Order: sequence, then C-alpha cells, then structure tokens
Amino acid sequence: MNENSHAIGVEVQAHYVESESAPDQDRYVFAYTVRVHNRGTVAAKLLGRHWIITDAHGQVREVDGEGVVGHQPHLEPGQAFEYTSGAVLETDLGTMHGTYRMEADDGTHFEAPIPAFTLTVPRTLH
Repeated sequence: MNENSHAIGVEVQAHYVESESAPDQDRYVFAYTVRVHNRGTVAAKLLGRHWIITDAHGQVREVDGEGVVGHQPHLEPGQAFEYTSGAVLETDLGTMHGTYRMEADDGTHFEAPIPAFTLTVPRTLH
C-alpha cells in the first residue's frame, strides 16, 4: 500500500453559542463543525472518536464514542462528511483535539488526527 491509500483530512470551525451559555454560572457553550474528507485512494468508514478537551484551568476531559452524531459515515475516495456538535466548558477559553478511528475497505485500521482548535468567547472592544 502506498502512503496515500489511507489519508483523511479533518477541518474544524468553532464558535461560541451565547444564547445557551451562562457565564455567571461558569457555563460556556461552543458549537463546532467538522468536515471529514477522504483524501486517500481507499474507501474508509469512521468507526469512532476520541476527543481531548482542555479548559483554561487545565482541566482535561476525554470523550470516547462510536461514530459521530449517531453516524458512522463510509467515505469513498474524494467524499466528505460534515457535522456539527458541541462542547460545554466551565471557562471562556479551551482547546480540543483528538483522533477518529477508521477502517479502510481493505481491512486496514488507522487513526485520523483531529488538529487542535480553540474554543473562545469573542471579546468586544469598547
């Protein structure tokens, strides 16, 4: 197998959800949209996820689960899957990163890295 057989690209955009947050109760809600793109030459199925979520106090929470938002998308080469999910932090700043567990149609199991991204409350200038 050449190294491009199993190539999954992951892009994430996050934003603060003010309407669901309660800063006076240390509740900060963030939504993030993830685009998972099969850049390889072999179709692959997303079996599960592992997230590492860190808040501004350095508290780390890990989340493991099957699929994403109730789906285990099967991506042909060139195909993408996009979904939106969320995270709740006790601080107005945090980071997330992790991996997706993948299984290619050729039987190969591999991990696709999810690059680190920031969860932050936008600041207003006066």
